[in-house]
Amino acid sequence: MKKAVNSQRPVNLDLRTIKLPITAYTSILHRISGVILFVGLAIMLYAFDKSLSSEEGFQEVKACLASPLAKFVIWGLMSALLYHLVAGVRHLIMDLGIGETLEGGKLGSKIVLAISVVLIVLAGVWIW
Repeated sequence: MKKAVNSQRPVNLDLRTIKLPITAYTSILHRISGVILFVGLAIMLYAFDKSLSSEEGFQEVKACLASPLAKFVIWGLMSALLYHLVAGVRHLIMDLGIGETLEGGKLGSKIVLAISVVLIVLAGVWIW
């Protein structure tokens, strides 16, 4: 029986102990925000359809959107949209050849996070 060459190599399967670079976190957040937008689009299309179906449907949607839970959901969707937008603009800038180095990628990730936090806080103030 043939033994594997690197069988004594340590294997780390605990994802909580793996240190990822900031670029990985921004990439993961970009993907998560895309999924949130996809799911949120279905919810918003349903509300839009209901509001256009009749005057009673419009009043129901209007009353529902006035609740704190609905405002929180809308803020979550706006947060996902704003983060996804800012990260998408970063990708477009990188497609132009700007910020493709390791240092540029790290700086771009920090800028994306900073701008996103400011926009998300402003959206929260606007919604509430």
